[in-house]
Amino acid sequence: MPVINRLAVLLGAGTLAIAALPGARAQTPAPTVAAARPSAATVDTGLTPQVLYQYLLAEIAGARGQFDVAVPAYLDLARRTQDARIARRATEMAIYARQMPAATEAAQLWARLDPGSADAKRILAGVMSRGGVSVDAAQAHLAKVLAESGDELGRNLLGLNAALGQMQDKKAARAVVERVTEPYLDHPEAHFARAHAAFNAGDALSAMTRIDQALQLRPDWEPAVLMKAQLLQRDDVDASLAVLDEYLKGHPDARQALLARARVLAAAKRYPEAREAFRALLAKSPEDADMVNAVGLLSMQIGDWDEAERQFSTLLELRPDDADRTRFYLAQIAEASGKRDLAIERYREVGEGDQYMQARVRLANLLAAGGDINGARKALHEIKGDADVQHRVRLAEAQVLRDAGKDSEALDLLDEGLRARPDDGDLLYESALLAERMGRHEVMEGRLRKLIALEPDNAHALNALGYSLADRGERLDEAQTLIDRAAALSPNDPFIMDSQGWVRFRRGDAKAALATLQEAYKLRADPEIAAHIGEVLWALDRHDDANRVWQEAATKFPDNKALGDVMKRFAH
Repeated sequence: MPVINRLAVLLGAGTLAIAALPGARAQTPAPTVAAARPSAATVDTGLTPQVLYQYLLAEIAGARGQFDVAVPAYLDLARRTQDARIARRATEMAIYARQMPAATEAAQLWARLDPGSADAKRILAGVMSRGGVSVDAAQAHLAKVLAESGDELGRNLLGLNAALGQMQDKKAARAVVERVTEPYLDHPEAHFARAHAAFNAGDALSAMTRIDQALQLRPDWEPAVLMKAQLLQRDDVDASLAVLDEYLKGHPDARQALLARARVLAAAKRYPEAREAFRALLAKSPEDADMVNAVGLLSMQIGDWDEAERQFSTLLELRPDDADRTRFYLAQIAEASGKRDLAIERYREVGEGDQYMQARVRLANLLAAGGDINGARKALHEIKGDADVQHRVRLAEAQVLRDAGKDSEALDLLDEGLRARPDDGDLLYESALLAERMGRHEVMEGRLRKLIALEPDNAHALNALGYSLADRGERLDEAQTLIDRAAALSPNDPFIMDSQGWVRFRRGDAKAALATLQEAYKLRADPEIAAHIGEVLWALDRHDDANRVWQEAATKFPDNKALGDVMKRFAH
């Protein structure tokens, strides 16, 4: 079940989300069409029918996404009216449209018309850093902004990296931050800005030094504590947690620190602890949809389906605008709980959004597993979309047919796809595996060799061809070479390790084979790896050990054909 990747994305695992820290200024977001919109009543500087007409023209064009009309119209209007509000709107529209020269001119006009606006100065620095203006000019502007900051100095220091966020050369951006913060090193925010810039430039060691300097000036500063914990997280989870725990002793209700601690635990795959941490946050904010979502995902990860069901049922009420994603999770929960009919019903309820295709494929698999092959194919054929979508539908339909034992129909379907897309890697690979299963070894080998020629670094294709040769006891030197190439491309892949063990066994080195296979099984308790381990143990005259491995695997995977075939072959 694909939960881990979604979990990592949702919880922000392993990221240094500095812009989200309290006190750090995020870069000005792209506006919605209505953002900072002056009303007709407020556009009173030289308001004429022509000005009003041009304003409405710009707004309507922006609402329709016609930025080639909206941006020049707003910029011209700002020049003619000299109204700071219109200049701001022109800046926002140009940034949203990614028209940086226009954004720079509009921001310069806004800053001149409203010299007291800290927002104008910060945004001008940002557009200068990505609008073709020289680094020296951007640096001079930032230095001027800081010098004129007054009570806003701390806030503006924290906004430096956001202002320079679009500079591609992160080392150059770091140099700018180092230079403009030099006069302010008695302020912790200056060291924070330097730490952030060092991290962006790939210098984590310097980032840690800088954040420690910030904490020397302000020991109890939560943003710096959070950054230090995140810097430590990559290499030393326990040290990261220790920093957060120490801070939480004096600030037990610090929500950002509690949230950071929960994320660190989730990123470290300490799922039960992470769930307890998120549960504590949820107890304080029971209507927080993000916390409900996190507890639900973590419950899925550890197989607590009852808790996951409760949380996602609640989320369905709290976040109706994201109902399809929640319904998809609820369907997965029902499937994992053995409630097949409920899972089918829930997968059918998922609408045509991001989860639709996944839901339809799972629906088809459940229908096929229950013997309704026609219903499964119908569910897949209901998916509408372009050629790429239909390509994925074809692959899913072939899998349904293959699982149902309809190998010839599945291969015909894939062959039909190959006539339209003869160099498609997915079709070549899947049809090769199917041909192998049908005993059509020449077809299998031809397609895998074509795929390897097209994609020389395709570890799965190299492994599949090498394993097929080894399993048949043919060209074992070549099989070893192919599998070793695959292993170099994808180290610690348990299935490639299984192939390595199997080719060693075929070449007569049973002891080395056993060690490799057992290591693979530790990484992935797969029934076919267990079948191979048992067979090698049998060859080493360790029959009782072989039977024990097979029986344990059969208990977990009672329907696996490869394992069952091996057990029958060696049964007394």
